[in-house]
Amino acid sequence: MYPRFIFAFILGVALFGGTSAAQDPTPTPTPSPSPVVDDKQEVAPENLKGVPSIAPNYSSEDRSLPDLGRVGVDMTAQRPMTVREAVALALENNKDIEVTRKNVKIAEFDLMAARGYFQPRFSGETYYEKATTPNISFFAPQITKVSNESIVGNAGFTAYVPSFGTILRATANNQRVSTDNPISIISPQYNSGVNFSITQPLFRGRGFDQPRRTIEIAKRNLSLTDVQFRQRSIEIITNVQRAYWDLTFALRNLQVQRDGVRDAKQQLEHNRRLVEEGQLAPIDIVAAETQVANFEQSVYDALNVVTQAENALKNLISPNRYNAVWNESITPIDSVDLKAPATSLTEAITTAMENRPELELNRVQKDINEVDQRYYRNQSQPQIDVVASYSSSGVGGGLNPNFTNPLLRECQQNPTTPECQNAAAAQQALLQSVGSASSTYSDIFANKYPTFRIGVQFNLPLFGDRTARAQLGRSLVESERLETQREQIEQSIQVEVRNAIQALRTAEARLRAAAIARENSAKQYESEQRKLDAGQSDIYRVLERQTALTAARSNELRAQTELNKAIADLQRATGNSLKDNDITMLRK
Repeated sequence: MYPRFIFAFILGVALFGGTSAAQDPTPTPTPSPSPVVDDKQEVAPENLKGVPSIAPNYSSEDRSLPDLGRVGVDMTAQRPMTVREAVALALENNKDIEVTRKNVKIAEFDLMAARGYFQPRFSGETYYEKATTPNISFFAPQITKVSNESIVGNAGFTAYVPSFGTILRATANNQRVSTDNPISIISPQYNSGVNFSITQPLFRGRGFDQPRRTIEIAKRNLSLTDVQFRQRSIEIITNVQRAYWDLTFALRNLQVQRDGVRDAKQQLEHNRRLVEEGQLAPIDIVAAETQVANFEQSVYDALNVVTQAENALKNLISPNRYNAVWNESITPIDSVDLKAPATSLTEAITTAMENRPELELNRVQKDINEVDQRYYRNQSQPQIDVVASYSSSGVGGGLNPNFTNPLLRECQQNPTTPECQNAAAAQQALLQSVGSASSTYSDIFANKYPTFRIGVQFNLPLFGDRTARAQLGRSLVESERLETQREQIEQSIQVEVRNAIQALRTAEARLRAAAIARENSAKQYESEQRKLDAGQSDIYRVLERQTALTAARSNELRAQTELNKAIADLQRATGNSLKDNDITMLRK
């Protein structure tokens, strides 16, 4: 019936349409027709509605799959890796960790340098000097210049008593002087002496001073860098854990997508058999082929995610871009079924307040601030020092061969006169009292020429030390700022712990829901396949169930890895990343 009706309708249109056109020889103008696309007419793409402007008639006849390899990775070079191995490699090779480790060593050397101020010091000098100077003397007017030669050897020793700011010094001086000056009795002349002195601050510098402040700050800076090292290590551990589970998800999701392609191809073959049996129309094969192509796209998208996740993990564990790991395929082997820790909010917050490096950093900064306050309080005191010293000298030498005793000039012709004998005896007594070269040291030990000194030296600014008071005030305000900052850090830590526990609980719930959804999707897919075989469903519902099953499998895997990352985030939030992963930080 229907073919006859269609034939009559077409015949009528042709007859009446042709007659009307023949009766009206003058055609009336008509509006421009809309573009029509057929096999015999080409229309510019910009005049088409809803059609892409680039290659609108494109079609692909190539059904082969591109290469599934990863760029720069040898798929035959598999490297199994656990999460702890990845963490160990990251802590050993990561550049941020290495920089932080170097900072710790720098702080150790800074402390060593600060302590070196109080190291006892031995100093000295020795030299030979020859000087020619003009001579203007009433006693020897015929001598216009004289020459002096000196050999000097001095040594000193300085020590400190850091607890009281005491400075101890000891010096020894030795000098040999020879001259051709006729008015000098002794040549060569030996002069020696020892000196001991002590300087004791009474107020400023007694309890605390700049060197001791530098040492205390260096100690706390060492603790500060240790804490920073631990903080950076925790961050690296968390990042490695997250990258590891991202790679685990990416690889397993790639397998899920491949399984989806396998199921789609099986469904395609099943549809072909049903078409051959006359239960399905041939067009249903096209729908199944489209499903296969869509799943193949998902495979390549998943492969790209694998490459990105693997590169992110390699960037954390590789020491440099030349390392062999870049050419290897990392295979995570840890089970994804991690057990979530059972902890309450109160316990987690308490643990975080005890372990978080941020709070320890704040504490070390407060300790440094207390050192500054102590120092500036001491600097506000008056500077008054007690100074005491003792010295002992010695002298020795021989008669200057150029010396002419004015008292003996008239005694050369008659030296037996009482006056000449007395002058000669006085000269001899003088030489005996001076002694030889060795008498310089015997004079010192005999305390023949002692000198004692004790006194007070002070340096007091008028109207008080404004600089010290200002610096003390600044340190007090800095202490208040650090206290406020600590309260802010504690509140931020509490927020992070709350969010971490909530994310953990949510991830657990999502995993349970995802597992149920995956089980039900598998049942629905199998049921829809049976209905299709019985003629109670169509191919489109089957393909819809198939797509839903693949998505459910991926969602379940994603939920499991998100739970594992939530566990890592909770470890970081509570500061237990090192403890929970059995990692002990050692300085190299």
